Amino acid sequence: MTTDTAIQNTISRRTAVSLLALGACGSARQAWAQAADYPHRPVELVVAYGAGGGTDVLARAFSDSARKHISQPLTVINKPGASGSIGLTDVLNAKPDGYKIAMLTVELTTLPHVGVIKFSHDDFAPIVLLNADPAAITVKADAPWNTIEEFLAAAKKAPGEVRVGNSGAASIWHLAAAALGDKTGTSFNHIPYPGAGPAVLALLGGHIEAVSVSAAEVTAHVNSGKLKILATMADKRVKGFESAPTLKERGIDLSISSWRGLGAPKNTPPEILAVLKNTAIKTVAEPAFREIMDKQNMGFVFGDEAAFKAVMVRDSTYYKNLITRLNIKLV
Repeated sequence: MTTDTAIQNTISRRTAVSLLALGACGSARQAWAQAADYPHRPVELVVAYGAGGGTDVLARAFSDSARKHISQPLTVINKPGASGSIGLTDVLNAKPDGYKIAMLTVELTTLPHVGVIKFSHDDFAPIVLLNADPAAITVKADAPWNTIEEFLAAAKKAPGEVRVGNSGAASIWHLAAAALGDKTGTSFNHIPYPGAGPAVLALLGGHIEAVSVSAAEVTAHVNSGKLKILATMADKRVKGFESAPTLKERGIDLSISSWRGLGAPKNTPPEILAVLKNTAIKTVAEPAFREIMDKQNMGFVFGDEAAFKAVMVRDSTYYKNLITRLNIKLV
């Protein structure tokens, strides 16, 4: 899975056109007038995972850089648990007034297909897409495996014993490892955590043998020499980790990525969504935001609400088929 190249590294033409139209028509001016006092209090930006993971890092970088472009703080609130469903449910049930929004993740297109949540991407209003990152298989630096082939060979010798941590059952990182097992005929012991950060800490502590989170989420520990990436699930080598091969280079035809973006409850007024989108457009142009993204090796991918919606529709179909084919169920 890869994010459409048409929305990579640029603000879409559709976004620019829509904003011009917004300023040109009288009805839009009236809508802006109705939102003139928004926001008049802090806006909660809910992260459905624990601190330290990629979603949390992105949310905090965005919040910090947005300060000069919105009149009230975007306060990051971590609400982890149940593979992200606790935080998503909290936002979904909030009053659709723009004061509680979410950092949506690709899990919104996976969890409905295993029955963890009774809602889907259709229940949220997409604002902007901000990021996409491929999965990576990472182990401790002193692990006995230096290649993905050695790691898979060891796992095949002990079916179901090699523990691979993820950010929750049916999360994108669980599905990434499950798909790798399916492609290679390997059985892993999938260990769920309330986010990528806790999974990485478990790996550092020697409680598991590997994680299947993104390269961005292990950046600091790889750079410090504590962890090493055996392979990424990307179409091409990941910036900052050019020494790590892709699975495709190793003859394993598998490419799976996460994505993250801003969303709000479905019935949030369009004028409020427009304020948030306009804020996001200005925020992602901030050098400080891009510097953090680069430092963390997080892939910057911008898409307006229509492009973001298209990504969600596409991935929902893909993961529904994958989950059905692998017969993934929660126990």
